[in-house]
Amino acid sequence: MGSSTLRGLAGLAARQHGLFPEPGPDLRERARDCIGVLALTAADVRTERTWTRDGVAGEEVSWDVGFGPRTHAYVLRPADAGDAVLPGVLALHCHAGMKYAGKEKIADGPEEPSAEVRRLRAAIYGGRGWASELARRGFTVLAPDAFGWGSRRIAVADMRATGFAVAPAEPREGAGPAEPTGDSYDEVAAEYEHVLAKYCTVLGTSLAGVIAGEDLAAAAYLRARPDVGRVACAGLSGGGLRAALLGAFDPGRLSAVAVVAMISSYRDMLDEHLAGHTWMLYPPGLSRLCDLPDLVGCAAPRPLLVWYGERDPILPLSGMRRAHAMITAHYRQAPSGYTGVFADTGHGFGLPVQERVFAWLAHHSQTDGGAP
Repeated sequence: MGSSTLRGLAGLAARQHGLFPEPGPDLRERARDCIGVLALTAADVRTERTWTRDGVAGEEVSWDVGFGPRTHAYVLRPADAGDAVLPGVLALHCHAGMKYAGKEKIADGPEEPSAEVRRLRAAIYGGRGWASELARRGFTVLAPDAFGWGSRRIAVADMRATGFAVAPAEPREGAGPAEPTGDSYDEVAAEYEHVLAKYCTVLGTSLAGVIAGEDLAAAAYLRARPDVGRVACAGLSGGGLRAALLGAFDPGRLSAVAVVAMISSYRDMLDEHLAGHTWMLYPPGLSRLCDLPDLVGCAAPRPLLVWYGERDPILPLSGMRRAHAMITAHYRQAPSGYTGVFADTGHGFGLPVQERVFAWLAHHSQTDGGAP
């Protein structure tokens, strides 16, 4: 189909379904049902190992959400913090087409990061594991793997069980076929995300609904720790979408939400900017309830920071500007609660952006910002 055909389809759907309507006061509840957010709990929490490295005390914990392999997460704190109660941040890793790794993309464990992770950090994170750096600044940071990534990645055997064809990897000397790892796994997982999205839709949920349920469970675990005070969340790109959804569906207990390089209106993304994004961004039916910025802004007056990169190649500037205006309208009764930053940056969370976000999180970890 050519773009004129798709524009015709978009116009017909808008006339028949009234797309992107003004949301009502029950948007959060209706959107949660539409997306199919799962009610999950971080159960049977275990400490897997601990370490101290570069001024950060690390703890790898794991928990069971009721399906699939156990979720593994890093808990990071200043090495000299002892048992002090510190503000918490749920650090949400990106998509970035890299699913073999999850939390490791943004948080340092006891081992050196892999070559693939170092490459990604250099490209979009200023070469830094920002979750670890935030911990050094006086936070308790939790960086969990999301469904489909790292410890929660989909095994190739499970992919094949859904009818998805995966060519066997080259056999190892003296052994059978090897499971793909690193970049090889990521190539397979990129194609399998289409199948995973279909599977979730048939089950009455969505990829966004499953991951939002996991992030809600992680936030509840972080709040329950005795060494944690108020809890905020932050993320880039797919992690920014996770932060935005968590901010919408958390029952008023997050202190602040920071979203970097992710938010545009849906209507401006049609045509040129749809193809390059994860299925997480497209839960079925949401456009009949609202546009994406409405969901992002529905928790006003809770503090919200959205960073817009004016040179972002995968988000339209017109859509970012529309999103900024829409979110500003949601915060009209509390304009100081929303910080929208337009900057001459691309699709990334480089060091200057990190410093701005860290300072904003520090400020809102000490002040009351109002609950939705």
